[in-house]
Amino acid sequence: MQGKVVLISGGAKRVGAAICRRLHGEGANLMIHYRSSAAEAEALRDELNRQRPDSAALVQGDLHDIDRLPDLVAATIRRFGRLDVLINNASSFYPTTVGEIAEKDWHDLVGTNLKAPLFLSQAAARALRHHHGCIVNITDIHAERPMKSYVVYSIAKAGLVGLTKSLAHELGPEVRVNAVAPGPIMWPEEDPTFDDQERRRIVAHTLLKRDGSPDDIARAVLFLVKDAPYVTGVILPVDGGRSASL
Repeated sequence: MQGKVVLISGGAKRVGAAICRRLHGEGANLMIHYRSSAAEAEALRDELNRQRPDSAALVQGDLHDIDRLPDLVAATIRRFGRLDVLINNASSFYPTTVGEIAEKDWHDLVGTNLKAPLFLSQAAARALRHHHGCIVNITDIHAERPMKSYVVYSIAKAGLVGLTKSLAHELGPEVRVNAVAPGPIMWPEEDPTFDDQERRRIVAHTLLKRDGSPDDIARAVLFLVKDAPYVTGVILPVDGGRSASL
């Protein structure tokens, strides 16, 4: 990963930050996108730059503003001179039960989880082709088996699975496109759906009988970026075997 340049959406905290730390530790330079988590983004950038000067930078933007997405790519190239890897990590996540779904929920959840990855990938395609780069999308095991009360989110992630496979067709052979599908890794913040009892029930349905860590996702992303040159169009579950027992 020495000298490679990575643009990651939603990289300031949680799983995104773990991916940043893992790829940076392998030698990559990072352009970390954030929307509103400025303090977390600045702290992460400073942490990484203390380890290796001028190796991490920030770009702010609302992924719903499709016209701004090419600017994220342009800012990365201006700062580091190239783009090798795009990681579509940013995501909205909240329940939408039938009978209570509003159009704004559709625009937000589909916009963040599907529309933005499509248009950001399109904006990055030329630069990625030039360097025979790759795209890694962060999907969800519930793209294949929808989660009750999360109708729009499940639809959006199912679309992202389809987008991953479609882009692998469209951008090959120069660009590889894969996805990581997390299971129970980090519980959602401020979501009463996942109380202690529900968390225990979900973990009990994994084959490994434990939840995972953000670094489990980061390691899978690193594998797809660095050690899988003959892998494209693949959705890699990282879920402790939960998808095998659903």
